[in-house]
Amino acid sequence: MNDLLSRAMRLLSQRDHSEAELRRKLAAQPFMAKTRFGSKTLPTSAPSPEEPVDPAVIEQVITYCYQHNWLDDQRFARSYIGSRSRKGYGAQRIRSELMQKGVDKELTQTALADCDIDWCEQAKQVAQRKFGDELPTDWKEKAKVQRYLLYRGFFQEEIQSIYRDFAQ
Repeated sequence: MNDLLSRAMRLLSQRDHSEAELRRKLAAQPFMAKTRFGSKTLPTSAPSPEEPVDPAVIEQVITYCYQHNWLDDQRFARSYIGSRSRKGYGAQRIRSELMQKGVDKELTQTALADCDIDWCEQAKQVAQRKFGDELPTDWKEKAKVQRYLLYRGFFQEEIQSIYRDFAQ
């Protein structure tokens, strides 16, 4: 358990993880690490590559991390939403990514509702950063902007609000 706990501590010290993400990483076999001089060695206390990690031990490590507040899906979701929104992604894409990372659907919905992000303004800023301050009015160019923003995870209503506000 000490080996897995130290691995969990190392992973969680680098960044927040969801429970499912941490569980997957702990269950994965340790990879061959390159040393500074290029030789490959296994971590000294790692189980042999053929030996699977016991799920009960992983559960104990996860419980220990929760007890010490090192692992918190709510905190992970909030920080992930903040990080991805600053990079110009919309709520739809962020929701999808959180689901892929194993965060509960209700928890994701709550975190998105609690965040203080104006998604319409965010979509406008992303479009202006990519296409310039004067958004195109030609339907072909407009479709290009819409496709880009849809790819970035914004809803159609948010994209249409850009042009409504732009026309006024």
